[in-house]
Order: sequence, then C-alpha cells, then structure tokens
Amino acid sequence: MNAFSRRGACPALAAPMQTGDGLLVRLNPVTGGSSPKLLIGLAESALRHGNGIMEVTARGSLQIRGLTGDSAALLATEVDALDIAVRTGVPVETGPLAGIDPQEVADPRPLAEGIRKAIDEAGLTQRLGPKVSVVVDGGGQLTMDAVTADVRLAATRTDAGVRWLVSVAGDGQNAKVLVLADEDSARDIVIAALRMIAEKGREAHARDLSERQLTSLAGWRSFPPPSVLPDISPARGEIAPSSPLSPIAGVAPIADAVRGEPAAELPIPPLAGEMSGRTEGGGKECRPIGIFNLATSATALGIGLPYGSMPADKIIGLAQSALTRGTTEIRLAPGRALLFLGQPSAANQPLQDAAATLGFVTDAADPRTRIAACPGMPACASGRIATRDIAEAIAAENADILDFTLHISGCAKGCAHPGKAALTLVGGENGAGLVVNATAKALPAGYRPRYDAARGLSRVAAMIRSARLPGETAAACLTRLGAAGIVEAYRQE
Repeated sequence: MNAFSRRGACPALAAPMQTGDGLLVRLNPVTGGSSPKLLIGLAESALRHGNGIMEVTARGSLQIRGLTGDSAALLATEVDALDIAVRTGVPVETGPLAGIDPQEVADPRPLAEGIRKAIDEAGLTQRLGPKVSVVVDGGGQLTMDAVTADVRLAATRTDAGVRWLVSVAGDGQNAKVLVLADEDSARDIVIAALRMIAEKGREAHARDLSERQLTSLAGWRSFPPPSVLPDISPARGEIAPSSPLSPIAGVAPIADAVRGEPAAELPIPPLAGEMSGRTEGGGKECRPIGIFNLATSATALGIGLPYGSMPADKIIGLAQSALTRGTTEIRLAPGRALLFLGQPSAANQPLQDAAATLGFVTDAADPRTRIAACPGMPACASGRIATRDIAEAIAAENADILDFTLHISGCAKGCAHPGKAALTLVGGENGAGLVVNATAKALPAGYRPRYDAARGLSRVAAMIRSARLPGETAAACLTRLGAAGIVEAYRQE
C-alpha cells in the first residue's frame, strides 16, 4: 500500500492521503502563525493545485484537499518557496496563545521544545505511530482541554510554585491522571511513556499501556507512587492538601497540596471526571471565537470556519481584509478557527463584519459551533452521508435546541469528534443511524434514509421543545427523555 492510499496515517505534506475528492495534505507550521500574505499565498496554491477547499482541523492543523500526485508535489515546492516551515515528527502541541496570554499559568513553549528535543535524541520518531501525540497546556483563555493526546501536561499552581499535571490517553476531562511533577521530571515522564508505547509497536497508543506500566510512570523517580486520588471539590476549585511536596526529583503524588486557586485556573475538570467516572466526550469547552485580551492592551480575534472548512478564495478574501486592517499574524487554533493578531482593537469589529459576510463563524453562540461534521460524501471515500448538507439544514432549522454537541459522521470512524456526543448521526449501509450518548463507533439504535437524516433530527428537536421543563437545557431534557424516546422520535415520519 503506497502513501497515497494509506488510511489512518497523518497526511503530511510529504505523504498525502487519498480521499474521495483526491489527495489531502496536512500542514502544521513550526512557528506560531503566518503573515496574511503567506496565508494568501498558500490559499492561492490550494486553488491552483487542489479543488480549492481548505480546512482547519480540531487540533489546529491546516488541510488542503483535492490534490493529485503531480499537483501535490507542485504544492510542496510552492510551500518551500513561501518559506513556510512545517513541523514533522511526533506532534508536541501547545495552545494557540502560548506565551502571549496574560492569564496562562505558565508558558508551555520551553517545556514543549525540551520534549521535542528529547524525542529526537531518543530516536523515538520513527518508532512511534503517526497519530501518537503530546499536549503541553499552559492554561489561560484558550486551553487544550478538548484535544486528545497520548500524554498531556497541564500547568498547575501549587504551594511550591508551578507544577505540571501529567495524564495519559485522553482529553482534559477523561485522561487518566498520573502525577504532579516539576518541569524536568515531567519531560522525563513523557519520554518514558513514549518509550513504553514504542515498545508495543507503531500501532500502539497510551491506552494500550498496562496498569503496571502506568503505576511505574506515576511513581517515576518517586516513592511511593500515588495510589489514591484526593478529595476534590469542583465547586471550590481546590484539590485538598495532603502531604508536602516530595523532595525526590520534583515528583509529587496527586494528593499533594494544590489549593487556593480559582477553578478556571486549575485542571479540576480532568480530576473531577476521573473521580466521578464521568464519560462525556470532549474536554472543557473553550471556543476560539471572539476577542481575547493579550498583554500590553493587545487583542486576538478568533474567527471560525464552519465545520472546519472554507473555500480558499474566501480565506484569501478574509486574509486580504485583515491585511488592510493591520493584522500582522494569523494563527491556526484548535477548534477549527483562525486567530488574527496585531491589528488595532478598533479594527476587530470591521474584520468580524467582513468575515461574517464571507460566511465565517464570528459568534461563539453560532449553532454551527455545536455541530461536529466531517467532510462526508462525496469528499471522503468512506463517507455514506452528505454530512455538511445535513449540518447546514439542522443548524438553520433547530438552532434553538442546540446547547449540546451534535456529531454528524460520514462513517463509523468518527473523525470529526472521536469522543462521545449527546447525539450522533452516522452513515452506514442501512442509512443514517442515530447514536445516543456514545461515539460514532457504537451501534445505532435507529435509522432513516440517508437523504432524510435532517428531518429525523427535526423530529427529535420538536420533542425537546414540547417536553422541556422551564429553565431546562436541551441537553438535560435529552437525558431525562432517555434513548428509547429519542430514537422513536427520530424514526417518526
């Protein structure tokens, strides 16, 4: 199987992946962002060599679709000519405002760079699969909670200063918490975990590590390893204090003191989820849409791509508008968005207006932000339903009930939203199936014809409107109604 047909790999610039609309490449720039002129140049290349569709992924990478073998090579040449350095190797990801967010707990970039260097020195890049990843989250206004990773580090304020909460196999809510460590020890634990994964083969992930291996990582350079998590009060935003910080190589059991900080500044959601056994998909919601205050009175403006996709000519139009308004840098943001930096604050509203006119998402309350939809058919060879058409119809007709995540997946792989969702429409041999409170991989409880999925969801929306109690959210109403009632409504003609 050649690089152009391999499924499951990461379609980097040097190894495009075959999809229903041609080859796809994914770019992850090394630097924080690009100038508007560079983004315009890249979009023009996408128009020349692909089908003109560009995407920003949930992890904040840029994808170009509709390439051929020859045009993919030409695109790579033009990317080199634009001097856009793209990251290779094991992804070690930080937030889009890393180092410039006055609300972050710690700048994650030095630790992330140290981990990248250690991965190279250990020769792990070639031994790990293409989707193994690390997240280093410094906190702040745009966290990385919703991004899944094999190993994740979250900056945490403690009595002894900033420490890094180390967890594995999940997002900010459902990853398994291991230990609290200083920067050097956190880096060493990451490398130890990646070595263990590599020993299991290129198909392995952190979820494949044994309990014995996880216990070993949790007790890395310390004794004894943590065996019991502390009492946690999500309402107070505190982790109850226990023993003093371990003097051994900067590693502390989770029960060590982490107190006196507001909940928003502590990784309470992952710990609370670990303690309560909650299984909802996705981490803490943090949409990169709107205005974010930076240091020295500067701002960043977040603008979303509906379902992560936009024609290249509209991206060019938005970048040109940003250029005329003084934007100096455009960053890719996890959550399928672009961040515009450098323009004066007075330019933000005109830039938002221009984006809205072009069809971008400028309001975090836009119902399209509640829908995770993969390209579906015909863009993806695996797609069985026209996901984006279904999503547009649902967003237009049922915006009033969309206070939960709706996942529309072309097939059971669930690429757009790997975790659980309140409702999932998934394409299959039997039509458009409905999955309740599970992932796209679950067996649907009911089906409708592929072309009729949006009407079925409208039946569910009508049931919510009639059954919702005063002050009750649609999400809570769905939970109260139960899967059987939801599926019955979906099937109604």
